[in-house]
Amino acid sequence: MSEPSTAPQQTAGHALVTGGAGFIGSHLVDGLLRDGWNVTCVDNFDPFYDATIKHDNIAAHLRQPAYRLLQADLRDAAALEQALDQPFGSPYSVIVHLAAKAGVRNSLLDPLGYQMSNVIGTQNLLTYAHKHGIRQFVFASSSSVYGDCPRLPWSEDDTGLLPINPYASSKLAGEQLGYVYARTFGLRFVGLRFFTVFGERQRPDLAIHKFSRLMLAGRPIPLFGDGSAERDYTYWSEIVDGIRASMTYAGSDYEIFNLGNNRTVGLLELVRKLEQVLKVPAQIDWQPWQPGEMRRTWADIGKAGRLLGYRPRTDFDTGLRRFAAWLRERLRQESGTAA
Repeated sequence: MSEPSTAPQQTAGHALVTGGAGFIGSHLVDGLLRDGWNVTCVDNFDPFYDATIKHDNIAAHLRQPAYRLLQADLRDAAALEQALDQPFGSPYSVIVHLAAKAGVRNSLLDPLGYQMSNVIGTQNLLTYAHKHGIRQFVFASSSSVYGDCPRLPWSEDDTGLLPINPYASSKLAGEQLGYVYARTFGLRFVGLRFFTVFGERQRPDLAIHKFSRLMLAGRPIPLFGDGSAERDYTYWSEIVDGIRASMTYAGSDYEIFNLGNNRTVGLLELVRKLEQVLKVPAQIDWQPWQPGEMRRTWADIGKAGRLLGYRPRTDFDTGLRRFAAWLRERLRQESGTAA
């Protein structure tokens, strides 16, 4: 069901992609392999969700001679270096660092774990890049770094950001580490603030996927607060296009870009649209507002448009229809019966 990336084909190289077995990473790797890249994927198959989902994502990749999978933990610098130094194709030409311990609510329960995975892991990878002369480093950040910034839409020029959960704090720390390595060690660091990515292969804990499964099973969906929360939902292919453009960006040694859709969708609007594409009614289980959650996200994507040629092409309704078709097929595979 995946749509091919609309990013222009690039000169092939060797990409080191962390988190390459996940939702966004596996879509990125699809395109890189198709365009003649060598790809080394690093993933630790964290038990945050069922590892078989990731194995399904990369089943086709494992049959490609230009693909290598390394199961490694970014927190262990010595083991990471030993794994990455194994010869494979050509030297690394770019690192795309997507791996992270994800989830706002879970970060409230395990702040130290998020610090270790997302900050120490990023530090170890930046150190490896500097040591081995890998010039280009693309980092997956998050819209959550904006916290409750009152200026909307959110711009990369906003300063004094104050994250309101440990996950967001760890992502902002990664951006700041990148600045150190760009300013002091000559690395080119491109940080990409993703805004609520959705579509085929989306993690099962994320709202659209979670709600859809519950609705198709005839079970209530939990809605937190009063339903007024809004998100800037971004289809996965737009994010992959932004990553691909960042892999060859050379305009400066340090840049941060918003990758969003520049449109907000309210929580209740999302539920109504899911009812339409899934053709089932939603039963709502209202819950108290959750600490650490942002009430609205909205991306100013002007900078990404100017410097990366970033242009969202998939509207929210189209993305939802593609996701719904993918999920029904996924459910058929899981159950062995028609969904």
